[in-house]
Amino acid sequence: MIVIRGGSVFTPDGIVTADVVVDGDRVVSVGDPPPPTALIEIDATGCWVGPGLVDLHVHLREPGQEWKEDIASGSRAAAAGGFTAVVAMPNTVPVIDEGHRARFVGERGLKVGLCDVVPAGALTLGREGQHLAHLDELIEAGARIFTDDGDTLVDAGLLRRAMEYLAGRDCVIAQHAEDPGLAEDGHMHEGSVSSRLGMRGLPALAEETIVARDLALVELTGAPYHVQHVSTAGTVELIRQAKGAGLPVTAEVAPHHLVFDHREVESMDPNFKMYPPLRTPDDVAELRKAVLDGTIDAVATDHAPHADHEQEVPFEEAPRGVIGLETAVGATITATDIDQRRFFERLSINPARIARLGEHGVPVTEGSPANLVVIDPTAVWTPERFHSRSQNSPFLGRKLTGKVRATILRGRLTHRETE
Repeated sequence: MIVIRGGSVFTPDGIVTADVVVDGDRVVSVGDPPPPTALIEIDATGCWVGPGLVDLHVHLREPGQEWKEDIASGSRAAAAGGFTAVVAMPNTVPVIDEGHRARFVGERGLKVGLCDVVPAGALTLGREGQHLAHLDELIEAGARIFTDDGDTLVDAGLLRRAMEYLAGRDCVIAQHAEDPGLAEDGHMHEGSVSSRLGMRGLPALAEETIVARDLALVELTGAPYHVQHVSTAGTVELIRQAKGAGLPVTAEVAPHHLVFDHREVESMDPNFKMYPPLRTPDDVAELRKAVLDGTIDAVATDHAPHADHEQEVPFEEAPRGVIGLETAVGATITATDIDQRRFFERLSINPARIARLGEHGVPVTEGSPANLVVIDPTAVWTPERFHSRSQNSPFLGRKLTGKVRATILRGRLTHRETE
């Protein structure tokens, strides 16, 4: 039995200050006098208590690139970050384009037991954008999100067929929106800083043209569609218009796009190289606003580990992507000054709904799943080392506000922060 005492609890009826009692894999009471003793007691005074966080977008690198990360190390990082479920992208080696490969990812996550690892299925065989993957097999193996993340499905005809096929199967297509013809292997945002540095840039239009095209296909097919790692003000406006028209569209933003802008690249630190790249201060401001007003449904880390030796190269040669599981809470609170209700909507309720995860993202009440997180929203800390196998974070040495104190998965404590 676990008793969480005196926290600010996110319940179906709003935020209440109460004790939460967990027995087995369920919450057994909220607000009733707790038993005088418990196996584990957590003092949550001044803390937020809510459903465990759900990350729609992580790269755990297993199978095939375990020197960067594996499901065990990624799960430890997830638990430390307050996550009870993560959606693992299919750009592994081999690609998750067949059912048995998706089952391997999910079963490996269950064996580790620190968070639920939900496989996303590739949209196309080998993520090559030419033939649809074994979608029925992947659905049977538990995939509900389909994406060629890391690459864009450029072929509009093939994307239309995928949308028509998946539209009635309670699945969602997630797009890495980046027109390769416009991107042209850019290393950072195309703008004043790239011009000053003499570095090839990646224009905002590369993202926005793909999203605009895809939204036309959503209007045609009615298929649920999710925009991954939104980075530009123009994309935010396209999503806002699509939602206003009633289209089944959702979107995510990565924490680093809420905190940093393209001026950070002047340091030539490869920890600021990610795709989509860091954009302008105006883009950052619009992304923050979109998180708060609900245009963007979810904050998702795009956790992308790279080993130290891969980072010890010039900026242009460094791999793209940064880790983010352990800093998502602090980065989101620091960037947006978000309130408790919207925080849990963006990092738990909405992501669980998008990923079709019924046992996650459930407000805390008697009988609800004991997938929980305790967060101190005022704790100030500076990241120095991570549970992840890789350490490629732009937040190293940066002061953040908001820290996970405890994570509980199915009634079992998977992480507890010690003072």
